[in-house]
Amino acid sequence: MKSAFREAEKAYDEDETPVGCVIVFENKIIAKSHNQIEKLKDPTAHAEIIAITSASIHLDSKVLKGCSMYVTLEPCAMCAGAIVLSKIDKLFFGASDLKSGACGSVINITNNKSLNHKVNVLGGVLDKDCGEILKSFFVKKR
Repeated sequence: MKSAFREAEKAYDEDETPVGCVIVFENKIIAKSHNQIEKLKDPTAHAEIIAITSASIHLDSKVLKGCSMYVTLEPCAMCAGAIVLSKIDKLFFGASDLKSGACGSVINITNNKSLNHKVNVLGGVLDKDCGEILKSFFVKKR
């Protein structure tokens, strides 16, 4: 999670919402990213989506079985859907997102019994640090 937090710090420095993500396979980071929505002028350029694309290229597979994702903020519905579709095994996130979190806070896509893949999810990892960088960013914006 510390590597994901470093990615969030990069986003903060680039005036992006500070969310960072890493994907681990066989105890090695194979993808890392941070939000690039403003830079790319793309509403889908979330850290998780960019990391999934990078990990898929690295593994030459659309299926990321055996991978774990670490992200500083609870994924939204779009990202949670991509996590399920890529079949990531484990998701660790920092701060909960009480407005749009889709891994248990508002809705739960990652463990929806109607979907064909369920993700093992653990939230609250480094949640204080992950929450503070977000709060600081939005205070700066106001």
